[in-house]
Amino acid sequence: MSSAAPAHNIGIDVSKETLDIAVHETGVHWTSKHDCTEFPQLLKALLGLNLARIVIEASGGLEQLLVSYLAAKGLPVIVLNPRQVRDFARATGKLAKTDRIDAFMLARFGATLQPEVRALKNTETQELEALVARRTQLVNMLSAERVRLQQAQQQQRQAIVGDLKAHISWLEKRLVKCEGDLSQRLRSSDIWRQTDKQLQSVPGVGPVTALVLIADLPELGQLADKQIVALCGLAPHARDSGKWHGKRTTRGGRARVRTALYMAALVASKHNLVIKTFYGRLLRAGKEKKLALTACMRKLLVILNAMSRTHTSWQQPLRPLPGG
Repeated sequence: MSSAAPAHNIGIDVSKETLDIAVHETGVHWTSKHDCTEFPQLLKALLGLNLARIVIEASGGLEQLLVSYLAAKGLPVIVLNPRQVRDFARATGKLAKTDRIDAFMLARFGATLQPEVRALKNTETQELEALVARRTQLVNMLSAERVRLQQAQQQQRQAIVGDLKAHISWLEKRLVKCEGDLSQRLRSSDIWRQTDKQLQSVPGVGPVTALVLIADLPELGQLADKQIVALCGLAPHARDSGKWHGKRTTRGGRARVRTALYMAALVASKHNLVIKTFYGRLLRAGKEKKLALTACMRKLLVILNAMSRTHTSWQQPLRPLPGG
């Protein structure tokens, strides 16, 4: 009897013009042009293997076309955070970096850690995510230009004040247009519209936070509480050694989601009875404000995860909570 073919872990390093493909189990490596016309040939080669997973590193959006194509064909694609890959490479003692080495490192990451294959965002969610990202970019540019305008006025640099005002006016118009597109996109889906209403029923969660959660956290309601907290970078990491106990810290995760949850928790700590009571109890216990607010972000996320899982809206407590 012939044994079953071994499962293969594939690593694909994506650059602007080239794809480097590596197979961990066989050591095979080949390259392909990063062009959609070459994808069918790549697909044919991959389908000839018994695939365990295809590991690709996030490359600032360069990988999205390839990832969407392979996922649409039903292949097990995983997109990794670059920090995870760098940490893994350092842990294995691999300091050299070329496209070929990176491809084999991605394949080795898949074979060693065996990350779970998750469903990728559909096209509509990706478009919504792109609009949310664009809104963030416009807000950041507006903030920077307003600071520059203030500095120019204080220094009486009249030569650039007019230019800054014109640019700020243009950015404000683009922001209004972007927010209009976001609202229209949200109204186009019954599921998104219902999710938006459900999320905004929580005191502290506004339209921007709801949009970010819908676009950047489609796993909301589908994962366990500990998993969703870790995914957003809000799980505290221990720093203990022997008898020494350091402070727990949070890091990593999805930055835009963390920013949105921070603003929501800040408002909720004043206007949401559950979060306000929890926040006050932590402060009275001697916790620092920043630590207490991070804990509120985590609690708020767990509440939103439970609501999304059960498809229920916020229920205001009927009486003051103990410790409030």
